[in-house]
Amino acid sequence: MLDFPHRTARLHGAAPPHDNHKERDVNAQDNKRIVMEGFRLFQGGDIPNMMALVHDDAEWLGPDAESVPFAGSFHGKAEVARFFAELGGSVQPMRFVVNDVVAENDKVVVIGEATWLVKSTGRSYEVPWVNVFTMRDDKIIRVETFHDTAPAERAFRPDRPDLAAAANALRH
Repeated sequence: MLDFPHRTARLHGAAPPHDNHKERDVNAQDNKRIVMEGFRLFQGGDIPNMMALVHDDAEWLGPDAESVPFAGSFHGKAEVARFFAELGGSVQPMRFVVNDVVAENDKVVVIGEATWLVKSTGRSYEVPWVNVFTMRDDKIIRVETFHDTAPAERAFRPDRPDLAAAANALRH
């Protein structure tokens, strides 16, 4: 059995005893609804209306990948729109699935998987992903994306036959 010396200590992010849990649950559910509406618009190709859900000061933070045009971080609503333009210009979604959504306080965590076709090389890649959304004023203010960049790097690199063979071998 674990013995915590300060049994009254709160976990980081845990609500103080006087918080109104019902109000926080409603806010979390509203945040979840907004994020899922964004996914619905994204999957329907309606990027302009999806961008209406994004805060002017938004950040899109993702891992860097040298060969992937939409990799990295984007700051401000115009840059986030550029992320989606780069994404749409370079890949075609073959499969995009949301597997789970968890919302609490100002955070919404979405877990999914996707298969993308790289337009310039004709290669596809699969990748599981996790997006952590932070909400402010009923808008998306921050997105942190977590995924393995190696499959995308291999699919985007036409100059590396060794990587292309590895990318094809990874397909299911």
